Amino acid sequence: MTALNAPEFTDETAAVAHVEASRWPDGVNCPHCGSVNVHRMGGKTQAGMFLCNDCRDKFTCRTGTVMERSKIPVHKWLLAIHLMSASKKGMSAHQLHRMLGVTYKSAWFLAHRIREAMKLDDKPAPMGGEGGQIQADETYYGNTSKRSKSYRKGLKRKEAILGVVDPDTGEARAFHMELGAGVPVVREIIVKHADRASVLVSDESKLYTKLGKEFASHETLLHWGHEYVNKNGFTTNNVENFFGTFKRGMRGTYHFCGSQHLQRYLNEFAFRYSNRSGLGVDDVARAALILKGAEGKRLTYRSPH
Repeated sequence: MTALNAPEFTDETAAVAHVEASRWPDGVNCPHCGSVNVHRMGGKTQAGMFLCNDCRDKFTCRTGTVMERSKIPVHKWLLAIHLMSASKKGMSAHQLHRMLGVTYKSAWFLAHRIREAMKLDDKPAPMGGEGGQIQADETYYGNTSKRSKSYRKGLKRKEAILGVVDPDTGEARAFHMELGAGVPVVREIIVKHADRASVLVSDESKLYTKLGKEFASHETLLHWGHEYVNKNGFTTNNVENFFGTFKRGMRGTYHFCGSQHLQRYLNEFAFRYSNRSGLGVDDVARAALILKGAEGKRLTYRSPH
């Protein structure tokens, strides 16, 4: 049986059971009050629904997740999660629309909600640590070609991105910044996400000159002089590889995204990079991580996209 022939991708009952097992491995509890005093309701119209005997609220395996209030069947949600987690350079909304048999609008919104499930927690643990290193670099996304007519007209639509990678664990994090963001913005992001007992590795940009003094040490590479490994053996190849995958995916799969959506696409690529097969995470395990990440998150049409 291939992964795409798994019962949870074709049978709604099996799909609901799969989500329930993922969400409540130790027994069902109420997402409203936390009580374990719950029971499954009967009847065709209330299939998959539970009633809390304490707060008297009803709920399903979707309640309190990115799937809440969605009319798309759970088995199509699980298939979409698998497809997005298994596609190294992403899966377009048009492709999901064709494969799932839902409207393009539904596929587009479903994909964004899955990206929400890939997002980091609000207070993630810092990367690196004593004896470790952190690679930091910045890049640009959008119309950066000076050959373009729109570039000459001033319609650059260029977005700044900061990437931070721990080469020892393989974890990557990426952040959309305002174009022209200076040292304070870069510092705020890096000190929040990197342990200052680490070695900071960057290029010769002045963005990191003062910041590097806050870390155990600061290793720089003179990219303008075509230096890609410095005399101490440090490199920024890992963060540059992440940027390369991101740009190829945006160019070849998604083609374009607005500034307001860019951070979610960065979350998607950072999640897959941090949980890639080279680190021992296969497609099934990656999809399971997304399903767990869907808990406690919501994204509605009225939310700022």
